[in-house]
Amino acid sequence: MIEARRLHILRAVADHRTVTAAAAALYLTPSAVSQQLAALEQETGHRLVDRGARGVRLTPAGEILLGHTNVVLAQLERAAAELAAYGAGAAGTVTVASFATGIAEVVAPAVVRLAETAPGIRIRVQDAEGDASLPMLLDRQVDVAVAVEYRGAPPADDPRLSHVPLYAEPFDAVVPVTHRLAGTAEIPLAELAKDPWIGPYPGNPCHDVVVLACENAGFQPLLEHSSDDFRAVVALASADVGVALVPRSALRGMDLAGVVVRPVDGVVPTRRVFAAVRRGAEEHPLIRPVLDALGEAAGEA
Repeated sequence: MIEARRLHILRAVADHRTVTAAAAALYLTPSAVSQQLAALEQETGHRLVDRGARGVRLTPAGEILLGHTNVVLAQLERAAAELAAYGAGAAGTVTVASFATGIAEVVAPAVVRLAETAPGIRIRVQDAEGDASLPMLLDRQVDVAVAVEYRGAPPADDPRLSHVPLYAEPFDAVVPVTHRLAGTAEIPLAELAKDPWIGPYPGNPCHDVVVLACENAGFQPLLEHSSDDFRAVVALASADVGVALVPRSALRGMDLAGVVVRPVDGVVPTRRVFAAVRRGAEEHPLIRPVLDALGEAAGEA
């Protein structure tokens, strides 16, 4: 008989590629993870992982078991959801991870809604960049992730996750007030090809949006200044050290005295925001109201 907790460990190792990283995500010791993997191999009668200098790789037998693992764990999530519904368990804590603007745009308004419509649900919020919340969700550190589409992100049909689209928002061009294009109604990105740029660090989903938009305009941006804080990005633009693309919602409430904000002429860079839960958990009586509240807040945003 294969134990479900060992399947969790197998998936964590597959996701993180090393025993040490999987152990940290699961709050276990590396030796405990190795012991559980060895026990799983004994249960199945197959070698499931190969260990090398670059980390852990699943064997063909391990890949087969991983496919079944995603199905089994999703079904266990559904079983927990149905049992909770049977017990009318609409009281408890749901942990939501989201990037800062997502918290302001949809998570905080959803908390207000839930206080009225589902007062038994307590929301715990964790600030996490758009590329960090999905690993936290898969590692069971949080129950709901508000994330952004980015290169390398799990696709919408990933068997481990269920996606709920929330909203899409454009990026606007931010240039110093003294910039040669400050007087134009819309700014073509190609006209900024030779400018120094200010943008998020690689790994941040917004970095991908900026770079891809510039590539589509025919150039690689010269990113001379980096910050994941859009207030810092705008402050640097106001200091006349470069230009930037910033999500429209992130500009609300900022001091824009030293910059000019203009729509992009042509194909508009866009970030698409979604909520995700572990597949099978979407109808849990604690999680379903949270997803509904996030969707309603996004509709109004």
